[in-house]
Amino acid sequence: MNDVFSKPAPIDVARPGARRSRQARVKWGDRIVVIGGDAPVCVQSMTNTDTVDVIGTAIQVKELAIAGSELVRITVNTPEAALAVPHVREQLDRMGIDVPLVGDFHYNGHRLLTEFPDCAKALSKYRINPGNVGKGDKKDRQFAQMIEAALKYDKVVRIGVNWGSLDQDLMAALMDDNGRRAQPWSTQQVMYQALINSALESADLACELGMAPEQIILSCKVSGVQDLISVYRGLAQRCDYPLHLGLTEAGMGTKGTVASAAALAVLLQEGIGDTIRVSLTPQPGEARTQEVVVALEILQALGLRTFVPSVTACPGCGRTTSSVFQELAKQIDDYLRAQMPVWRVQYPGVETLRVAVMGCIVNGPGESKHADIGISLPGTGEAPAAPVFIDGEKALTLRGENIAQEFQQLVQDYIARRFGSTEAV
Repeated sequence: MNDVFSKPAPIDVARPGARRSRQARVKWGDRIVVIGGDAPVCVQSMTNTDTVDVIGTAIQVKELAIAGSELVRITVNTPEAALAVPHVREQLDRMGIDVPLVGDFHYNGHRLLTEFPDCAKALSKYRINPGNVGKGDKKDRQFAQMIEAALKYDKVVRIGVNWGSLDQDLMAALMDDNGRRAQPWSTQQVMYQALINSALESADLACELGMAPEQIILSCKVSGVQDLISVYRGLAQRCDYPLHLGLTEAGMGTKGTVASAAALAVLLQEGIGDTIRVSLTPQPGEARTQEVVVALEILQALGLRTFVPSVTACPGCGRTTSSVFQELAKQIDDYLRAQMPVWRVQYPGVETLRVAVMGCIVNGPGESKHADIGISLPGTGEAPAAPVFIDGEKALTLRGENIAQEFQQLVQDYIARRFGSTEAV
């Protein structure tokens, strides 16, 4: 027999080593968010409120932070917005929300950071887009003013290039150079190079102005999955700055979620990326926090971080014409997520909990045994009984009209017993 089949090679389940980057430290008060190096991949988000609306903006920042965003970016586009930033920070501090704020600057950031020092001090990080800093001889001067503010107040900067606002002078120069090549690159390849060069040249300039490399984070955001993967692979090869990942203008709903997950998962699995944002367009009535939920799920699915207990549930088939298991799975998942802000403090380690809610006898008992606590509900034509498995062993069987409520109480009791006090939450 062929040795390939008689002596199969062991399956390699090790994760690839992360790209070794520098570490940036984003601070507010006693809170420090470390980005890069061996720190966990950080989750970011951005408000969509008018920053001038101090209360509305502070409330949304709080919601995003509670959902799991470790940095929150706000728009600073006018003098009125710059005046509002310190008041947003004050509101958050009064609410006990110490999440660092990132100022998003375009076109007039040099003026706002210079003329409104309280704004510059209240922010923990500045986002600078090289394509929107200025044109011609103004560009370097206005960029320098923003870096000088970061140096004066000891702030981290993200130099964030975006292909929708790429420096056209740089792109034109690279196209001219490309035209003289013996074998010219495609326009797409030139665009990739322009994005990377813009980020790296701006970082070099910031360092020349006195900024430590540890104060700089880079991003090169595009809206195509394969484009993003190509650009970040190239960027990662050419620098050791921490990298912020995000598929810009990802879209809404399923499209935006799937595209972001596809792009970010490939790069993160290769060890590329130190902080992420999922740029979803909210669907009508959808909470802004959905982009945070998706980012957390991507990291948890890859095994890079654990944020909330996982709920395994089958998709349903002809054996499960009842919707009971679907409703119970959603009820349990919603309940676990809602309780996490409290449980994270009260029950350390609860985020590692695994729950199974299964719909019939085919995979129900097996999946439930693999979970910490699981229930196998009766499928169509099965006996009206639901065995519950705890730590791999059958513990009891639930029957009757209150299976959902009884199982939720069992989950509650299990969490209290395993992760903390014996008091029911």
